Amino acid sequence: MPTHNAKNERIKRKYFAYLKEAMRHSEPTVDAVAKALNRFEVYGKHRDFKTFHFEQAVGFKKHLAEQKAKLSGEKLSKATLNSTLNQLKQFFQWLSRETGYKSSIKYSDAEYFNLSEKDTRIATAKREQRSPTMAQIKHVIASMPTSTVLEQRNRALVAFTLLTGARDSAIASAKLKHIDLLSGSFYQDARDVKTKFSKTFTTTFFPVGDGIIEIVVDWVNYLRDVLLWGNDDPVFPSTRIAYGASKQFEVVGLERSHWSNASPIRTIFKEAFTNAGLPYFNPHSFRNTLVRLGETTCKTPEEFKAWSQNLGHDKVMTTFLNYGEVAYQRQYEIIRGLATPQEAKPTMDYKELAKAFVQEVRNNGGMPV
Repeated sequence: MPTHNAKNERIKRKYFAYLKEAMRHSEPTVDAVAKALNRFEVYGKHRDFKTFHFEQAVGFKKHLAEQKAKLSGEKLSKATLNSTLNQLKQFFQWLSRETGYKSSIKYSDAEYFNLSEKDTRIATAKREQRSPTMAQIKHVIASMPTSTVLEQRNRALVAFTLLTGARDSAIASAKLKHIDLLSGSFYQDARDVKTKFSKTFTTTFFPVGDGIIEIVVDWVNYLRDVLLWGNDDPVFPSTRIAYGASKQFEVVGLERSHWSNASPIRTIFKEAFTNAGLPYFNPHSFRNTLVRLGETTCKTPEEFKAWSQNLGHDKVMTTFLNYGEVAYQRQYEIIRGLATPQEAKPTMDYKELAKAFVQEVRNNGGMPV
């Protein structure tokens, strides 16, 4: 059985370059497309893309629906099916316009990769995003040991994530020069820090209270004053592994270098939540927690706009639409509470906020993202 097709590999390389250079997609996005194409090729035994016909799309769609995820052993989710099939649809639509393929592939045949309307609704349904409560996060931080320098780093890492809401890739690449303890801020400079869409912005430490900022301040001061590290050294350095006295490789402290990716950060989070007796929440979920804190803390549209920008969102509606759903439990409390007259409490003026949203949409010629 063939393991690859040389012609397919050449045209795939061209497509990947198109996605990256022309469409400005990130490496993870291109990798996902490559995975989808590989699944299709394996199913079709690496036949030439020129032979593509709508019947292959229909057959592959049925085949994919029967596949199981490696980790869970369950059938692939509707969301996975939808994203995989959409990636294949877009590829063959692009391919139908390429020289050497125009006469072989019909643009309309790619439409057969579509899921049914029912399955598409299931795949694209907006669901409540899981996020820890402030109490849970603070419990985790309080439970983390601090007897070694690595344990101190790990606790400061979780505290810093809550304090800034920064993405794990940004945290992994942050340098000491980006942390200003006097102003209480994290300058996410895209020249050094791996931010989403390579955006540069400053995050002022969120008012999360209960000694969280002190943990971060102590850690940064330790790196600067005790280890004598400089501006270009990492805020959260990697773990140093060396050949020890036991004649085996072992953990010996901090490496004066950044992690190559954010995977170790997620491992630290998983261990911290597990050891605290709580379900695992990834670093990104802290952003949802901070949005919910902002909904109860901010009293005016201007305040919430500032809160939104502090998370790196250009448009306040991004915060509301992507992060700001009302959790079911809170929804329940609000509806039940409306049944009983209560004293007026100072809250955000949602009428004024709605007006601000409408104006923002008009200013930008449509719904901001």
